[in-house]
Amino acid sequence: MFPLSDKLMVCFKEDRIQMLKIFLFCIRTVFLLAYRLWTCVSYLITKQTKAVRYQQTVKYENYPLSPLSMHRLSLVRRKVFVLDLDETLIHSNHDGVIRQANKPNIPPDFILRVTIERHPVRFFVHKRPFVDFFLDIVSQWYELVVFTASMEVYGAGVADKLDNNRGILKRRYYRQHCTPELGSYTKDLSAITGDLSNIFILDNSPGAYKGYPDNAIPIKSWFCDQSDTALLGLLPVLDALRFTHDVRSVLSRKLHLHRL
Repeated sequence: MFPLSDKLMVCFKEDRIQMLKIFLFCIRTVFLLAYRLWTCVSYLITKQTKAVRYQQTVKYENYPLSPLSMHRLSLVRRKVFVLDLDETLIHSNHDGVIRQANKPNIPPDFILRVTIERHPVRFFVHKRPFVDFFLDIVSQWYELVVFTASMEVYGAGVADKLDNNRGILKRRYYRQHCTPELGSYTKDLSAITGDLSNIFILDNSPGAYKGYPDNAIPIKSWFCDQSDTALLGLLPVLDALRFTHDVRSVLSRKLHLHRL
């Protein structure tokens, strides 16, 4: 048998170990709560910052046309502007597929809930900076058409959100209207109109319009960079393009960009 003093020492050590475990547990709990609180605060700050950014006044001076410009515009047909969705106007990811490390660290602009092959799927959709302003301006100049290689159930939902009951994105084409080619999809602009002098497409994928390089405006793929201003940078060109008789006379000069 252990002497009484030895028993007391053993009990004392066990108490110290138990107290140390309790202390470490408390420290861990405090750090965990602090981390969750910081995550919540960061989310709210990011969301508010994003809201303020979108509420800032964005100006592209759309001055009234002079009589001469009005006359020139009356001599040409209203053109068709075809718009891609993913990585051009928006970026999205859906739950259960994208790795956590690759997900954007900002809240989505909207969540789209769809059913694909009897399975409910949530898409977290981010709008490219200034896309609402961009669509509002170009809808005054052109007939807008959505042409996406995505499935209709998803593309229609995204287009509805971007349209926002404005009636500017009525004509839409989806994956079933594309041509499968070597694992990708090409878009046939002649299916929209037979007059190729009067139509052009904005798309981040050169393969989508490779049959119509002279009817395309390339744009860098967008993956949630909030400092992006690509859509704003296109407005001066789009403003001028509506006065041309044949869009290819202007866009064909950008062939070097397509090769890049």
